[in-house]
Amino acid sequence: MNSQPKKSNNTLILLLVVFVLPVAAAKLVLSLELYQGGATNKGALMSSNINYSTLAMPNPKPHTWQMLYLLPEICEQSCQDRLYVLHQSYIALGKDRDRVSPIILIGSNSDINSLKKMDISFLQVPVNKALAALLTQQQLVIVDPLGSLIMQYNDVTGRDANIAQGKAMIADLRKMLKLSRVG
Repeated sequence: MNSQPKKSNNTLILLLVVFVLPVAAAKLVLSLELYQGGATNKGALMSSNINYSTLAMPNPKPHTWQMLYLLPEICEQSCQDRLYVLHQSYIALGKDRDRVSPIILIGSNSDINSLKKMDISFLQVPVNKALAALLTQQQLVIVDPLGSLIMQYNDVTGRDANIAQGKAMIADLRKMLKLSRVG
């Protein structure tokens, strides 16, 4: 009798291990949330569905990038530091300055006199209740040319912390301006 040698399944098993094991391991790591994705942005990304139209507010400067700040009722030292950082960040943009518009949002009780004292002449826009409710923590917000609020920088205490945050905002804004095809 002709006896056929038993075929070894080692090759098949080896191929399965080489191709299936990495996929299974990756799925396991991702499902157990063991992997922290690398992010280069320094601000906090906002929800993708927040824009001027969903907030029922007209876009004050369409087709330009915007840096928003809601002026509070009483502009204390923290507010003055934020305004200073906003002003210095705008100046630091250099050649990209014409693509960005800093905007001060004015509520019904906002302290407009503080802007006059600091000699800041940015565009001042009345804010509606929906956007004012979103910006209650004195954060700076970056808005893209299509009107979507995309990144926020929460309030920090101290002038040095505000300056560091301004540098982070400039880095993020420059990266977005470099990658943007609009505005």
